[in-house]
Amino acid sequence: MDRRTWTMVAVVLGSGIVFLDGTVVNVALETIGQELPTSFVGRLEGLTYVNSGYLAVLAALLILAGALSDYFGRRRMFRVGLIGFGASSVACGLAPTMELLIGARLMQGAFGALLVPGSLSIITATFSGEERGRAIGLWAALTSAETIVGPLVGGFLVQSVSWRAAFLINVPLVLAALYATSVGVDESRDEQASGDFDWLGAAVIALGVGGLAFGATRGQERDWQDPIAFVALGIGAVATLLVPWLMAVRPHPLIPLSLFRSRNFTVVNLSTFVVYGALYVTLTFQGLFMQGTLGYTPTAAGLIGLPVGLLLTFLSTPAGQLSARLGPRLFLTVGPLLMAAGLLWFARIPSTSEPWLVDLVDPVTLVPPGGFLVDVLPGMLAFGLGISLLVAPLTTALMSSIPVRNAGLGSAINNAISRVGSPLVSAVLFIVIAATFYPSLAAKVPGLDVNAPELRTAVQPLTRPKPTADPAVADAAREASTDAFHLAMLAAALLCAAGAAVNGVGIRNPGPDSGPTEAEPTVAQA
Repeated sequence: MDRRTWTMVAVVLGSGIVFLDGTVVNVALETIGQELPTSFVGRLEGLTYVNSGYLAVLAALLILAGALSDYFGRRRMFRVGLIGFGASSVACGLAPTMELLIGARLMQGAFGALLVPGSLSIITATFSGEERGRAIGLWAALTSAETIVGPLVGGFLVQSVSWRAAFLINVPLVLAALYATSVGVDESRDEQASGDFDWLGAAVIALGVGGLAFGATRGQERDWQDPIAFVALGIGAVATLLVPWLMAVRPHPLIPLSLFRSRNFTVVNLSTFVVYGALYVTLTFQGLFMQGTLGYTPTAAGLIGLPVGLLLTFLSTPAGQLSARLGPRLFLTVGPLLMAAGLLWFARIPSTSEPWLVDLVDPVTLVPPGGFLVDVLPGMLAFGLGISLLVAPLTTALMSSIPVRNAGLGSAINNAISRVGSPLVSAVLFIVIAATFYPSLAAKVPGLDVNAPELRTAVQPLTRPKPTADPAVADAAREASTDAFHLAMLAAALLCAAGAAVNGVGIRNPGPDSGPTEAEPTVAQA
């Protein structure tokens, strides 16, 4: 293989293990909670930190990691990320207690932050023009494929080997990525970087992004009954408000204000916030609704997302290549509109829709997918086609809108926005859904006290009522949950439409005067 092929192998494996780890470990959480002893944290709280702690640290350090890659060298920091992620994966797989597993997971998030923006900055520094669009499309397709197989691999490893294998499987992938990096990736960095690194700005940004991400995720997991979530959100909000001031007064700010003078960079990040927020809402609430309200098995609910994953895998590369040739505006407008159309289809699913029940473990059952074919599949196809037209062109537009020397930082900012915006939007919508669910339930069951603690324990939005719930209340809750799901899908569709409008009006296709962002990369041979 030539050096560029090895480069693609390195970045796909390096960033893929970060995405793969999240999906694989999610499957293993229940088994971890049953088998791993705890000393200082409760079982449920420990599992929360294993999942949301990893995601919060990953989000908090993305921008710092992107800036470090540009400043100290992209290949160097990518290798540090790989070695650290591999070592912390071993620590996770060998952890004897929940507390040590949590610590190792936090380290995984920290080193994973070096890999996600690092992969895109290496692609940007290695490829240009239409070739860059094809490379980004290929990266999106292959990382999507890794994400698809994550739950399947995780389920197999947990059932056949051990939950520890869900972490240790990262080791051979890391070793392969390290080899590919050594033989295929050239060193590149921001050759114009001068002055001391802005560690103060890095700390404030980490507090802002991490506080918002952790607060939103923990708040939603605890039904907004935990004061820690509000403290984290408050710290994150204050720190985020300080960032523009720091950018203006620091002599060498971590995020230079000049980045946002690029129209496409600003527009892409704004649309990322709303569209990825809609995506997160869809994936989160759809699984809850399918299982809790319609009665799908977990396996069937997981398989519902397969069409989206397959479309992403096979269409991302041609979409990225075409957007580099024709310009991204058409793709970034049509893609979110198709996503909105799919979400509007979901907003008409009736509470009586027949579930498609599939259990591939024991026993094997298959119920004809009548309701699925009519009520779910058309929406999934439209949604999947839309996101397939969006992901690679959006990334291509982003990386082409800034100088190559800022590739790591630009990618990290966009990743951080998607990881903060998604849980924040989801949290706001969940609060709205919860606020409308119980009044809807009260309207369907006259005389019902919806504020009674025992009712709130037995009946919650989008989830299956407890066996102790009155049958009449359970039936009404099913209808109220369907109404709540429709509201969530309508809100997500509006977000996608807003993203399409922002892109349609704001994105400019590159032309002869597109500026320095299309310049050939400066690569330092190692």
